[in-house]
Amino acid sequence: MAKGVEDTAFYRWFRLAGLNEVGGDPDRVGVAPEEFHAFAAQQVRDWPLAMTTLTTHDTKRDEDVRARLAVLSELPLEFAEALRSWRRLAAPHRRQELDGQTEHLIWQTLLGTWGSGVRDGRPGGPISGERLLAYLEKAIREAKRHTTWTNPDEAYEDAVRAFAVGVLGDEAVLAAVEAFSERIAGPVRVGVLGQKLVQLTMPGVPDVYQGTEVVSLSLVDPDNRRPVDYAERRTRLARLDAGARPQDLSDEKLLVTSRALRLRREHPEWFTGTTEAPATYAAVATSTGNAVAFGRGSAAVDGGAPQVVVVATRLAASLERLGGWGQHSVVLPEVVRPDGSAGGWRDVITGARTPGGSVPLASLLQTVPVALLVRDLGEDAAP
Repeated sequence: MAKGVEDTAFYRWFRLAGLNEVGGDPDRVGVAPEEFHAFAAQQVRDWPLAMTTLTTHDTKRDEDVRARLAVLSELPLEFAEALRSWRRLAAPHRRQELDGQTEHLIWQTLLGTWGSGVRDGRPGGPISGERLLAYLEKAIREAKRHTTWTNPDEAYEDAVRAFAVGVLGDEAVLAAVEAFSERIAGPVRVGVLGQKLVQLTMPGVPDVYQGTEVVSLSLVDPDNRRPVDYAERRTRLARLDAGARPQDLSDEKLLVTSRALRLRREHPEWFTGTTEAPATYAAVATSTGNAVAFGRGSAAVDGGAPQVVVVATRLAASLERLGGWGQHSVVLPEVVRPDGSAGGWRDVITGARTPGGSVPLASLLQTVPVALLVRDLGEDAAP
């Protein structure tokens, strides 16, 4: 099954390559919030300790590569126009043996991994030639359309390599791809942070694959088995713990990851519970499908009422087209302190406090496009 589908069909049919994931269905682009809530409710009931993850040793692309490509589903016309311009610029590098389907995969791979290389001596820019060529060799041989592991077609493979090398050495092409990458940077940020927070707080036990605490743009193995710079991650975390503002998206992802995992460590009863007092899950109402929100708690506390609420932004590119949040809101549960006074909620990511009831999404998500809220009972200690 794996050889027939994941290691052959997934390398042949990739209109949106980020959907070609182990266990996935390339025909399906996302789910509605209502379907997600139904799935999560079933998980917390039947499989509360199942592993949740976004990246493993076996994924075709790291979670953040997929997040970058997912934005294209919201911008099909813009991407189509960009793709036409890239193809025109890259015409001198294209040999007749190169088929359009493989070229489409190269462009998606270049865009999906943009920022993972080094350009002008600084981090960022396109993937290295070594990594891209190794990936393409695997991809075209796994597809088995023009070449295979056991019977390689040298002329075809040379054409693929020549095109990839030519593109990576063409400043005009790279500038065009970079411009589009900058165009999607905002929606990509929303996707990277949103999917991570949801994964870490939804029913189940989360796994953070090696290195994905920060933005990770690896491809299928062996690319995703490269050594991880944990010293760099420790330095980032120490700076964030000291109160420094995030400097880039990797900082923001690490902030979200560390705060969510620390909250789980402090209050496992809210997320995994016990046989006697299982954890709970409840959908939290929003007035727009561009936000998804849910509460977690314990059956032994307040009748299972949410003790933590997660809010994440969805479909950021379409939200941009709509002009932002406008008057849309999320309805947070009311909080009553032990003395009977009204409490509220505190975001453990930003420290901001907000009351219960209907809260404008524009104010709640003003700084970061996600929120991890805990009941504010007047205590100042953060998890």
